[in-house]
Amino acid sequence: MVKKCPFPLVFFVLIGFLILGSSPLLVEARSKAHKHHKKRGSESKKDSPVSLPTPPPYYGSYQPTRTIFDILSFGAKGDGVSDDSKSLLAAWRAACKVGSAIVEIPSEFRFLISAVTLQGPCMPQLVLQIDGTVIAPSQLSAWPNNGLLQWINFKWVQNFSIQGTGTIDGQGSAWWGIPDIQSEKFSGKSSKYIPSTKPTAVRFYASYNVTIRDVAIINSPLCHLKFDNCGGVKVLNITISSPGDSPNTDGIHIQNTQDVEVEHSTIGCGDDCVSIQTGCSNVNIHHINCGPGHGISLGSLGKDNSLACVYNVTVQNITIQDALSGVRIKTWQGGLGSVKNISFSGIQVSNVRIPIVIDQFYCDKKRCKNQTGAVEIEGIKYDQITGTYAAQPIHLACSDAVPCTNIDLNDIQLEPSQTARGIQQGLCWNSYGKSQAPLIPSSINCLQKSGNLAKSMRKSSHPKKQPC
Repeated sequence: MVKKCPFPLVFFVLIGFLILGSSPLLVEARSKAHKHHKKRGSESKKDSPVSLPTPPPYYGSYQPTRTIFDILSFGAKGDGVSDDSKSLLAAWRAACKVGSAIVEIPSEFRFLISAVTLQGPCMPQLVLQIDGTVIAPSQLSAWPNNGLLQWINFKWVQNFSIQGTGTIDGQGSAWWGIPDIQSEKFSGKSSKYIPSTKPTAVRFYASYNVTIRDVAIINSPLCHLKFDNCGGVKVLNITISSPGDSPNTDGIHIQNTQDVEVEHSTIGCGDDCVSIQTGCSNVNIHHINCGPGHGISLGSLGKDNSLACVYNVTVQNITIQDALSGVRIKTWQGGLGSVKNISFSGIQVSNVRIPIVIDQFYCDKKRCKNQTGAVEIEGIKYDQITGTYAAQPIHLACSDAVPCTNIDLNDIQLEPSQTARGIQQGLCWNSYGKSQAPLIPSSINCLQKSGNLAKSMRKSSHPKKQPC
């Protein structure tokens, strides 16, 4: 006679099957089982461990299983022709709900993505793994007529990473030939084919503790990578590339963002390799290869009499070649605020038009209105700036009403490049501080002594400083 299994035992067996059926391990297995793309080699990213940031403290000792959401499993074609935007959004929304998830853009495919916003908040440690190629629409007619400020927009994400061996291609060449996308001269019949604004390729807005590493961002219509109102940003080992004559294609643009580190990357574009704007502090940029482009810039700041505040910026161990500027601070007349505690050190330049620039008379038009107000510039250090220049070794043009103060020049050794023409002497206008040899050429030794500043200020009507 066979004994019947007691009811409690059957109940617990059923509960066990239910728990196993919903486990993260099986979720990951199912996700991988739905993949229908080509099998990659043994060196494939899907077969190798993915390096993820350390989980936040509230995870304790528990390490969640990393669930993979391959966009091919959400209907993406990856043929470079079909619009895969909806598949990317679907994969993102699914992964956003799972801790330590990975949205995978696999290699060997080209994914056409229209303008998208990948929005949080999401569960911590979300990763966008880009191993394939992501391309923007190449035809202007494929973009909305009213234009868009960005192509791929990340909004309200935290504890998030982008990584991989892939490429983000903005296909911006169709935009570059338009001299001014917002010009009234495009208001005729052709206006319906020309969007009113050029998009930035990748933008982060109101996001915190984000990392971007290893990927390439190329040929953006406008700025390649932008951080706006963010904090805790790390960029490392990325490549940014567009032709030197592609207008306004800044490499990395940072505004209203704090605690930033950009390191070990190569940036070549048609504007600033790195642009630091108002509201930025605690920014560390090091081991960057810049060129072509306009160098590493703070500004422009104070446009339209606005308040600009930038402080605690370190730029070190940088190589800059075939660029308009080396390290530059540029402000508009009439601005308010201050730029303080800025350090440039270990800068190697090659055929750079003007390696060291402070311009408090910045103007991007043929003529700008003369104004007495200016963004205060104080505590700027230049140490070990060496190499070759094409036009002028140093250009410090500071405001008559708000001179530049506490400027340090130490070990500046610059010689004309082989292509230099019409070489000018170094300029220090209303700039006060101290210098320390070696200073080559001798015209670099042009700073006024700080002791003369008080006498100079008594003769001028100094506007009231605007606190930052």
